[in-house]
Amino acid sequence: MDWLCCFSGSYSKLAGGRSSSTSGKGRSHEGLVKFGFSLVKGKANHPMEDFHVAKFVQIQGHELGMFAIYDGHLGENVPSYLQKHLFSNIVKEEEFWVDPRRSISKAYEKTDQAILSHSADLGRGGSTAVTALLINGQRLWVANVGDSRAVLSRGGQAVQMTIDHEPNTERGSIENRGGFVSNMPGDVPRVNGQLAVSRAFGDKSLKSHLRSDPDIEDSNIDNHTDVLVLASDGLWKVLSNQEAVDIARKFKDPQKAAKQLTAEALKRDSKDDISCIVVRFRG
Repeated sequence: MDWLCCFSGSYSKLAGGRSSSTSGKGRSHEGLVKFGFSLVKGKANHPMEDFHVAKFVQIQGHELGMFAIYDGHLGENVPSYLQKHLFSNIVKEEEFWVDPRRSISKAYEKTDQAILSHSADLGRGGSTAVTALLINGQRLWVANVGDSRAVLSRGGQAVQMTIDHEPNTERGSIENRGGFVSNMPGDVPRVNGQLAVSRAFGDKSLKSHLRSDPDIEDSNIDNHTDVLVLASDGLWKVLSNQEAVDIARKFKDPQKAAKQLTAEALKRDSKDDISCIVVRFRG
């Protein structure tokens, strides 16, 4: 696969002992689509476990916007692996240009298998994922595993493009696989008393009771679609979809929008790592 060019793209990684926040921005080759991101380490006493991708690349005459949030748990190795490999695995699929849905699904599965086969190196942790692929600025493909979320603004109204994969809502699948869902007082529901999401990459010790297949949605980007917000649950625990869209739409600069969203989540006492990408499709 030829990776011809990358425009104003950015990867970032936060680790303990270094900066507790980072942000940045970029735009498409024609400059019509802009993005900004903001990541803030949470209050937990471990290194930052959120990773992101935000960039435009040109492949085979097409421009692809690649945006993702990977929210890790029990270490940073799995989200770091996803940051490096998931998008490249998607576009390597032979059918990608004719059947993006099938290609995304297959790549998610293959990537999880690779993570599990490298568990001796990557450890016992795991990660959520929300990925958004923007093809030629016109077609958006969103996929997710876990509780990182993507929300589109259509005519100013928030439209959730992902499904939160939570233990209570997928209890049947977990129990059919021989697992159980705990509901302890004062705690969130957990798979086998451990994990607060019902789908994830990695988590080898729980994998027999977990799913890693994504939910996938697509949308045309028309004149009524102005903003896309991707974020980890550190944001969604304290902001509604509509609140996030309303804040994001106030700013022409998507980096300022992303920073305002993470600042608002902190103000509302979110204690988790908070990661946010705002994509502005016009203006």
